[in-house]
Amino acid sequence: MKEIWVIAEGSWEESKEILRNAIELGFDGAFVKREYVEKARKLGRIDVEVLEDSLVEIKSAEDQKLAMEKSLALVKFVDWKIIPLENIIAMKKGKVIAAVNSEDEVKTILTTLEKGADGIAVKGDREELKNYFKIVKETSKRIELKKAKIKEVRTLGVGERVCIDTVTLMSVGEGALVGNQANFMFLVASESEESEYVASRPFRINAGSVNAYVKIGEKTKYLAELKAGDEIEIVRYDGSLRRSFVGRVKIERRPLILLRAECDGFEGSIILQNAETIKLVNPAGKHLSVSQLKAGDEVLVWIGDKARHFGVSIDEFVVER
Repeated sequence: MKEIWVIAEGSWEESKEILRNAIELGFDGAFVKREYVEKARKLGRIDVEVLEDSLVEIKSAEDQKLAMEKSLALVKFVDWKIIPLENIIAMKKGKVIAAVNSEDEVKTILTTLEKGADGIAVKGDREELKNYFKIVKETSKRIELKKAKIKEVRTLGVGERVCIDTVTLMSVGEGALVGNQANFMFLVASESEESEYVASRPFRINAGSVNAYVKIGEKTKYLAELKAGDEIEIVRYDGSLRRSFVGRVKIERRPLILLRAECDGFEGSIILQNAETIKLVNPAGKHLSVSQLKAGDEVLVWIGDKARHFGVSIDEFVVER
């Protein structure tokens, strides 16, 4: 996920107010004057870097080279051009955070060369910071979800399944990507719908069996590995993403059901708890209970193109069934 940093370059009183706003809004980091670094780190848990050490004003080829060599560079374009940013992104060794002056610049910064800068750095009052945060965290990245047809529904015996309680409230059509294969994952719905038997739990995803993968950014984790504080990726049926965190994980022994689906000539499977409150998401964003799923029903899936090793995408021959 893209990062958002704040630039605090005024007096300590001015910087303190900006930093408090950034911390409360959930910013990733802050660039502050050297003399204020220690004070800034006492305000809350946020990455704090020295503004004077990080800032590179791009005015020449030499400036580009300097930005590429830094482990963390705050780049500011004196004479704004796309080409210098493309060069820096293509050849950078560390993290590149680009200073922006308007909301219109954000999309360009974050999508240049498709990959974009690692994040942006902004200034402004609380309302301006809030708007920037929303743009970066809620709309900066999407993935392509595809329609898959259910081929098999089969009840299994009892096994362990993982319930993920997030620190975020989700709505109908949102959930997480989970599957038995790292390159074929199902959109498992949040428990955001009311049921005849239980109240909704819009912070919860009953995600699947302990062996399954969950997609988190460009990596995967086994469901059994998740713990409080881990990052989680919330996926909406239209492919939009937002970041959240695990608040609690519950692993319990429950009856299980296997679902197998096909999409574009590929097959994938998932094992879920066999209960009416456990649901997948269809292309219209509606929830489909596993207790009512049948062959031919359409659900949303994500299909990757590479194998994975320790959760990282690699070019290697691997078959998962």
